[in-house]
Amino acid sequence: MIPLAALERVIDASGVAPRIEAMLPAGVRRRQLSVRTLLAGMCLTQAGGRPAHLTRVRQALAGLPGDDQRRLGVLADWKDGPHLLTYRQAEYTFGLVADALGKDGPDGLPSPELQAACDQLLEASVPEELKDASRSLAVDWSDLETFSRPPPHGTSDCADPEASWGHRRNNLLHDEDELFFGYYLSAAIMMREENGPAIPEIARRATVSSCRNDPVRAFAPVLTAMPAAGIALGDILDDSGYAHRDADAWALPLRAAGAQLVQDLHPHDRGPKGTHDGAIISNGNLYCPKTPRSLLELGPLARTATRDQAADHDRQTAEAARCKLGRITSDDPDGYHRVQCPAAMGKIRCPLRPASMTLDRGRPEILQPPEHPQACCAQQTITVPPDVLAKTAQKHDYPSAAWRRSYARRTGAERGFATIKDPATSDIARGWCRLMGLTPLMLFTVTLLVARNQRVLASWDARQEENQRRAARGLPPKTRKRRRKTLAGLAAGPP
Repeated sequence: MIPLAALERVIDASGVAPRIEAMLPAGVRRRQLSVRTLLAGMCLTQAGGRPAHLTRVRQALAGLPGDDQRRLGVLADWKDGPHLLTYRQAEYTFGLVADALGKDGPDGLPSPELQAACDQLLEASVPEELKDASRSLAVDWSDLETFSRPPPHGTSDCADPEASWGHRRNNLLHDEDELFFGYYLSAAIMMREENGPAIPEIARRATVSSCRNDPVRAFAPVLTAMPAAGIALGDILDDSGYAHRDADAWALPLRAAGAQLVQDLHPHDRGPKGTHDGAIISNGNLYCPKTPRSLLELGPLARTATRDQAADHDRQTAEAARCKLGRITSDDPDGYHRVQCPAAMGKIRCPLRPASMTLDRGRPEILQPPEHPQACCAQQTITVPPDVLAKTAQKHDYPSAAWRRSYARRTGAERGFATIKDPATSDIARGWCRLMGLTPLMLFTVTLLVARNQRVLASWDARQEENQRRAARGLPPKTRKRRRKTLAGLAAGPP
């Protein structure tokens, strides 16, 4: 169980409670339930694995020791004697907060005030010693059902008008996708840097949007606002659902904010996609016009690949990298940069570059150069406008071994959603929150992520202490067993 003091430190560090309190209307008499106490009750409810119901919030607060009840205002002295907080008081204060943070005209996206409050709560849940531990974020979105029943066919009338129909994966062989009625939950999980030490996987940003809105376009402004808050962006790890969007929806805003993309390309974006000044556009890079087609059409390594297959795949991607035009300048303020022929850089041998023919024969050689060389072969360098590789360019060559190792960190986003969908702790399936509308659902979801972060940090601290005890006894750190089973292993076992 997460202690109340830890949750109160997060709420106080965020500074959210007094700002929301200032937005609420002044009543005739002072409210017994403050915003700070309400947030503490919501966090306690999620820390205890309870559903996101206001009755559970009131029960969590009423179950505190007497001193804490007095301090938080759950138990107050009225003229008739001590008065314990009632459900109607919790409902009234939560309604005021939801109205203050909501939009006058709901459109399925959080208001700036709501998003700012949620960002500050999540950021306050990150300890100071870990804020600069890594700048890499694994991002993804998942389904978040509303408690409302969908509207009847042909109508739009329901208890939650902001909700909409969306698609989700159900991991069943006969049906890969299914419909659900509700919202998309997007989250960014802190991951370790490349070749860096392990860190606790903490949720650092999150947002909720109606399924009628694109979750990628809804989450991009949340991430690009982080540098203004003093949080530099590093590697952004995302799947093909993000990479397949238009460049101005995802790739360009994040690069402008200082991020480096490490993403899986959609099958429609892989392979040769035209030319620029004679160079072949493929997988986010420019290649020599005589690059073998088989190297340009390489896809990511299959999960079931053997060690020999992986070695052969890495050899082919390394050979493709030799045929890539090399960048010789960084992007200018307008996004332009210059690249040079691989033969001029000494990576391959080509008769059109006589100096390259003096290189050793261990390098690939162009046996039949183009009869009519274009700019990429005739000029020393060519200029690449920002729109040529805007959508597919990323940190590592796709799908090289370096890309594969870096992209493997994206599984942290899957683990992040798994922890909040685990029925053993908190299952955010339909019925978890029975309040309607985006604002109440997002507030409870963020308090759930705050509680999740505290659980992750507690487990991390416990593992570090265990490793220190083992090191003092001369033992290696405790490792986890891989429990993945294969079909071959199951078939070889007894019936």
